[in-house]
Amino acid sequence: MSGCDCSKAKAELEEFLHDELCREDAADIRAHMADCVDCSTEHRVGIVLTEAVQRACKETAPEVLRTQVLDRLREVQASH
Repeated sequence: MSGCDCSKAKAELEEFLHDELCREDAADIRAHMADCVDCSTEHRVGIVLTEAVQRACKETAPEVLRTQVLDRLREVQASH
């Protein structure tokens, strides 16, 4: 991105959050967000959502629930 506006920043936000952009594109987005409340707010929301998903992926279901779900899946598969 040479220069950056809101549409470009929002289109690339997911990649920016996951550090998947080249250095120049990331710098353009960073510079844009420094002056854009809307895009910097979107960025903060993205960070919070990413952190929540990461935490949720570390949790495991109770063994009883896990067994019930697997049993039910087997029942459904057997009936098809």
